[in-house]
Amino acid sequence: MEELKKSTAFGGPEGPLVLVVMDGVGIGKYPESDFVEIAQTPNLDWLRANAIYTEIKAHGTAVGLPDDSDMGNSEVGHNAIGCGRVFSQGAALVDQAIASGSLFEGPIWKELVANVKDKPSALHFIGLFSDGNVHSNLNHLEALLTRAKSEGVTKARIHPLIDGRDVPPTSVLEYVERFDKFLEGINADGAVDYCVASGGGRMHITMDRYNANWSMVERGWSTHVKGQGRLFATMTEAVETFRKERPGILDQDLPAFVIERDGAPVGPILEGDSVVFFNFRGDRSLEITKAFEAETLSEFDRGPKPKVLYAGMMQYDGDLCVPEKYLVSPPAIDRTMSQYLSNAGIKQFAISETQKYGHVTYFFNGNNSGKFATETWREIPSDVCPFEEAPRMKATEITDAVVEAIERGEYRFIRLNYPNGDMVGHTGVTDAVKIAIAAVDQGIGRIMEAVEKAKGIAVFSADHGNSDDMYEVDKKTGQLKRDADGNFLPKTAHSLNPVPAIIYDPTDASRARLAQVADPGIANLAATCIRLLGFQPPEDYTPSLVEVG
Repeated sequence: MEELKKSTAFGGPEGPLVLVVMDGVGIGKYPESDFVEIAQTPNLDWLRANAIYTEIKAHGTAVGLPDDSDMGNSEVGHNAIGCGRVFSQGAALVDQAIASGSLFEGPIWKELVANVKDKPSALHFIGLFSDGNVHSNLNHLEALLTRAKSEGVTKARIHPLIDGRDVPPTSVLEYVERFDKFLEGINADGAVDYCVASGGGRMHITMDRYNANWSMVERGWSTHVKGQGRLFATMTEAVETFRKERPGILDQDLPAFVIERDGAPVGPILEGDSVVFFNFRGDRSLEITKAFEAETLSEFDRGPKPKVLYAGMMQYDGDLCVPEKYLVSPPAIDRTMSQYLSNAGIKQFAISETQKYGHVTYFFNGNNSGKFATETWREIPSDVCPFEEAPRMKATEITDAVVEAIERGEYRFIRLNYPNGDMVGHTGVTDAVKIAIAAVDQGIGRIMEAVEKAKGIAVFSADHGNSDDMYEVDKKTGQLKRDADGNFLPKTAHSLNPVPAIIYDPTDASRARLAQVADPGIANLAATCIRLLGFQPPEDYTPSLVEVG
């Protein structure tokens, strides 16, 4: 790859350039729902008024998703920020592979189908049960089941992981109703037996990430594989029962359930079966994949591992080659900002807590789990508790480490992620969100002071919105929704709002000013950082948000 060329307009700051990703901190449209604006944020307020400020897109086509109705997420957001270009991402790639038929013509799909027909055995599908398009899409599951029937697969079992996080927080029965009609149609001629076998809330079973809480995976393994758990006749019965027993429970937290026929589990995963984990996003797919693929497992007592043919919707970690079998290849992201800076000898420091550590490292580096030569990565362990119970998360500890790194003067480029606005935003607990955002703002203030002392520059932005959009909106009226008592209905999903892009140069050494950039998005941040470090961005990167010199 070509080397970065030095800029003749500005040679970079005396101190470091610090890129702060305020995860889930967007710019809301509704004052009552924008808890970034409602929270105490004196430092962000000052930056908006006094620093270089603009608003940029962090969703839809700006991050490689199929449509601008698709919310952004942390995976594709950090890909875009880190590589400076827009690649077609998970949902779009799967859409294309299904529409073209290439998914079904590939060797892995053929192997999965042949396995269950030859045995004969069951074809299982585990994954997030919604159309949120962040981790999965119900359209993909229905397309796979339709194709399976057409190819002679007579027995399929589905293990839904209930969402309520990337879609409205208590919307699961809408998806159940839709899917029940789909199953009724596909089973109508009596040629196949396709049904739901087990499931549970996505934050209760199976979809842990970054090794934060393996007990979730253990519960999922017991539910999906062993068929152990509370028995119900239907998924609707399970959901309605749990809601009666725990009024106010969100979909994402629903307990595990097992579907029975004649008093026995209808679909445990048995020796000889085929299994597809149909999520396309990697971070919450790796641990359950390890449970299926690893010969030995220390994280929990798995018991005897049935010999099954397992595949993911996509490859979840290209460096580790996980999973071994997958249906759709991920985007090939090359020439990331980190690689360019490493080749230029720029020492880099990347840090977050466990919940977003993989985003500021693996995803930022183009789905690459290996460090480049000049990089240092640091992970601060996250608390294992509901985020609303500790909404400050590890903002203080992250800030401590960043300030120390700035003061040491060892690194020229520092990047960090504050997870609070996203992880606490997902809970729907607005009082906790205010505390979370205030904690981020306090960290920002300390970073500003350290950057000023070191004569550096800071760039503040986000990978997508969340805490800026905490209440549901009626799509017909455009007004915030209320319940019968007049209370706003909580929203736990990411927003479609723009995010801030703020350049803070306390010494004005760069003489930076906003550039004229058409339809700017978070992919433009890479060229912005490269220019502020004193280099010319690669020609095919989306352009810098600022001119310098």
